[in-house]
Amino acid sequence: MSDVKANKNGKNGHLATAAKSRLTQNDSLERASRLPVLKTYKVYIGGKFPRTESGRFYLLKNPVTDEPIANMCLCSRKDFRESVLAARAAQGGWAAKSAYNRSQIIYRIAEMLEGRTAQFISEMIQMGSSETDARAEVEATVDRLVYYAGWADKFQQVFSSVNPVASSHFNFSVLEPTGVVALVAPRNSSLIGLISTLIPAVVGGNSVIALAARDLPLCAVTLAEVLATSDLPGGVVNILTGERSELIEHFASHADVNAIVYCGDDEAERAVVRSKSALNVKRAICYDRADWMAAEAQNPYLILDTQEVKTTWHPIGV
Repeated sequence: MSDVKANKNGKNGHLATAAKSRLTQNDSLERASRLPVLKTYKVYIGGKFPRTESGRFYLLKNPVTDEPIANMCLCSRKDFRESVLAARAAQGGWAAKSAYNRSQIIYRIAEMLEGRTAQFISEMIQMGSSETDARAEVEATVDRLVYYAGWADKFQQVFSSVNPVASSHFNFSVLEPTGVVALVAPRNSSLIGLISTLIPAVVGGNSVIALAARDLPLCAVTLAEVLATSDLPGGVVNILTGERSELIEHFASHADVNAIVYCGDDEAERAVVRSKSALNVKRAICYDRADWMAAEAQNPYLILDTQEVKTTWHPIGV
C-alpha cells in the first residue's frame, strides 16, 4: 500500500514539475514575443510639458545595441515660435530678480540634479556611455552649476567699470542681459555641454530656447523636469528636441530672438547662423569645443557672451 502511495506521489510530482516547466516556457515565449511600449518624451515650453504640435516623433536607439529606447518629439517651427513667446514673457521678470536670488535658484537646480544622479547615469548608459563616463559627466555637471551659481552675484562687480573721461562727467559701464537667446546644443554631449552653454546665459538674466542634441536628448528632457521643480520661473528655459536642419534657420532669423549660440563645427550651419542672424542684427556666438568636460569649458567670460554693455554719463560739479 505504501509503495502504491509513493508511486502515486512521485507521479504527481513529475506532472507538477512538467506543468511548471510548460508554464515557464510559455511565459518566456510571451516575454520574447511582447513588444515593449516605448515612452514618448515631451518637450518643455513655458514651464509646461506639451507634445510637439506637429504630431511627429523619431525613434531613439541605443547606438551600441541598436535597441529602441524611446520616441522623441520632432519639433516644428510653430513649437519654436511658442517657445519664443514664453521666453519673451519670462525674461523681464527673471532679469529683474536680484543676482543673489538667481544664484539661489541655480544652486537649487544643482541640488535637484544631484538628487537624480542615478536616473541621469542610467539614461547616459542607454545612449551608449559607460557607467564610469556617465557618472563623471553628471558629477561635473553638478559642479558646473554650483560654479555659475557662485558667479551670479559677482560678475557685475568684476566686469563693470568706471571709465576715465576728459570732461566733468561721471562715466560708468554696467552689463545688461541681451534678452532672448536661442541655443543649438552640442551634438557630442548629452548633459555637460548643454549646461555649459545654457547656464551662463541664464545667470546673466537671459531667457533661453535650447535645441537638444538629436542623438543624445534623454538627459535634456530629464533636465527639464529638474528645472520645473527647482523654483526657476516657467519660460526662462525652454527645451526642444528634433532636427537641426529643420530649426536652425528659424533660430537664427526670428526677429524676437536677440542672440543665438551655436555649438558645432559644421561650416554650412555656421554660414546659415551668421547670415540669417545679420538680418535683424542678432548676436551670433559660435562654439566648436570638443571637450566640454575640460576645466576651461567653464569661465565667467561665457556669461559676457550674452550680455550688453550699457554706458552712462552723469554730470558732476553742476
